[in-house]
Amino acid sequence: MSRSVFDPPFDALPKTLPVFPLTGALLLPGGRLPLNIFEPRYLAMVRDALAGDRLIGMIQPRDEGGEQPEIYRIGCVGRLVAFSETDDGRYLITLQGLIRFDWEQELALEKGYRRVVPRYDRFAADLDEAEDEIDRDDLMTALRGYFEATGIDGDWDAIEKAPDEHLITTLSMGCPFAPPEKQALLEAVTLGERSEVITAILKMSAHAARGPVIGN
Repeated sequence: MSRSVFDPPFDALPKTLPVFPLTGALLLPGGRLPLNIFEPRYLAMVRDALAGDRLIGMIQPRDEGGEQPEIYRIGCVGRLVAFSETDDGRYLITLQGLIRFDWEQELALEKGYRRVVPRYDRFAADLDEAEDEIDRDDLMTALRGYFEATGIDGDWDAIEKAPDEHLITTLSMGCPFAPPEKQALLEAVTLGERSEVITAILKMSAHAARGPVIGN
């Protein structure tokens, strides 16, 4: 991923992190995720982030039960890079993915929002440019099949020109995959592994969209 001059170095990453549990929302390093914030606890979280390091952890719940559903163990830190207010009291923000994290402990609520103690060691390479080799031909074949089966029109000229990491990040975050599939993409440690995961998901999704083949 390309780094910004505003991104903190690895040794300056926070020891505690506010987290925003949101089903189906995937943030990957280098990706940008727009969010519409309206719940009081998350309005408070954004205000605190703006007053501090502007870092928020995106993470998926494992289920939708209760005020504090169980959350997955891996999420992604996002840096708040755009912010605006609405007349009806909402915040419109954009997070740019920085680095993934494991969390080892959940802390007491802060103004209603959740916080964890993160560990970044396993994903330190997220702060560097990805150099993995991927099977781009297989990925493109799977993508064409997926778009055809689901009726999506793709800008193939832009897709063909996109660098590997940008293409895989954009597809992973933008395609309407199921939450467990989104989590599998997040948890793929390297770009090469993520390429293999998304290629498999595209093939399975295309097969499911086409439906069963009825013989004569």
